[in-house]
Amino acid sequence: MHSLDIRRGVTADASALAEFAARTFADTFAAHNSPEDMQAHLASSYGVRQQTSELADPGIVTLLAHRDGRLVAYAQVRCGQPPACVTQEQPVELHRFYVDRAAHGAGVAGRLMLAVHGAARELGGRHLWLGVWERNPRAIAFYAKSGFVHAGSHDFFVGADRQTDHVLVAPVQRPTGGEA
Repeated sequence: MHSLDIRRGVTADASALAEFAARTFADTFAAHNSPEDMQAHLASSYGVRQQTSELADPGIVTLLAHRDGRLVAYAQVRCGQPPACVTQEQPVELHRFYVDRAAHGAGVAGRLMLAVHGAARELGGRHLWLGVWERNPRAIAFYAKSGFVHAGSHDFFVGADRQTDHVLVAPVQRPTGGEA
């Protein structure tokens, strides 16, 4: 079994994260979007400048998961205004959660989700919320298994294409065992 190292990203990770984030988003969604909309979204969301800014932002925790020194997954948890359907106390957003296709089924997502709960606690969150595309059944099933429940929906744009995301919410898990 290969060891999995999950750590908080730093600005020096921006280039590697920008490449990985763009690739995993495209791997997940390119077949369902026009090349123009996909390119517009990738350009506005995943450049080195954007990732540097997000990594430096104290209101965003970016978690990087490495296996054998190779980036295999990442997640971003951030503070911000939730949609109106999120009425739970102290919500923080699970903004991004991507696992490299080659690492699917290897337990990476479950370990990363545990780290996401720790990041949410670090940001003062009592609940996590996220938006997941209504046409992404694999992700919806994973989030349901992770304790998220449907709270509503909101729009998400890929380029000029308006899509519908399910908004899901879960309580932030408290630490177990010897953690404080």
